[in-house]
Amino acid sequence: MSLQTKATIASFGGKLLKLTHHASSTNCEMAFNLYLPPQITTNPLHKVPVLFYLAGLACTGDNGAEKGFFQHGASQHGIAVVYPDTSPRGLKIAGEDDSYDFGTGAGFYINATKDPWSKGYNMYNYITEELPKLIFSSYEQLDSSRVSIFGHSMGGHGALTLFLKNPGKYQSVSAFAPIANPINCQWGQTAFKGYFGEDQKELWKENDATELVKKYKGPLDVLIDVGTGDNFYKQGQLLPENFAKAAKEAGNDQDLNIRYQTDHDHSYFTIASFADDHINHAAKHLFG
Repeated sequence: MSLQTKATIASFGGKLLKLTHHASSTNCEMAFNLYLPPQITTNPLHKVPVLFYLAGLACTGDNGAEKGFFQHGASQHGIAVVYPDTSPRGLKIAGEDDSYDFGTGAGFYINATKDPWSKGYNMYNYITEELPKLIFSSYEQLDSSRVSIFGHSMGGHGALTLFLKNPGKYQSVSAFAPIANPINCQWGQTAFKGYFGEDQKELWKENDATELVKKYKGPLDVLIDVGTGDNFYKQGQLLPENFAKAAKEAGNDQDLNIRYQTDHDHSYFTIASFADDHINHAAKHLFG
């Protein structure tokens, strides 16, 4: 399971690596980006924490690395950033390339249980197990004891659910425009019906941040940004208000910070505008 370096790009004093490897969990070659901050490149003994960024529908690991502006804050704090892909690619499953919100580019960071998707659409295992193991074994200066996660849209859903399902694994979580209650929106229902089956509603709930937060007992210091001009928010695809209500009813909303950003949309213009805030949020926990 060796890494292949396809490109090395100077960025904010550090290096952005474009990497590929064969993944057993997804049964295909996977590509991802890894940002190594200047603190690593200038001091071979220095160890830095790691922040995973999960991208949204139809994206790859390149979107956040090239448009999210996260390297700016990461370089200042000394944080490595991992930008995984959003799904397996090229599995030749019938229908995987038919739409932007299911199949290729839409892995939803879950483990599919329904055939034929279960043969490779195991992004939960890839993100939580296989990719971290590979990264930490390949780069000794990355600190496996200090890891945080954040994401956008489908990736915001992924970040929230992975954090809530794995207490203690991640030091912090934040999200831009997350699909916060997928069992109650079209995007989520399409994905869960296809990956789990329409009759597996309990499994749907186990992969829904709003359902998970109802039972979560740990500290919940979460930053979420949603644009009031986001058409997907207006269409009811994101439903952050449902997540906020569930957290409040569970008595665990004291440190939940959902910011509604006036006129901002669903794009990387919004993400770049508040990128430093999310890096600072992670840094508070990674260096706390």
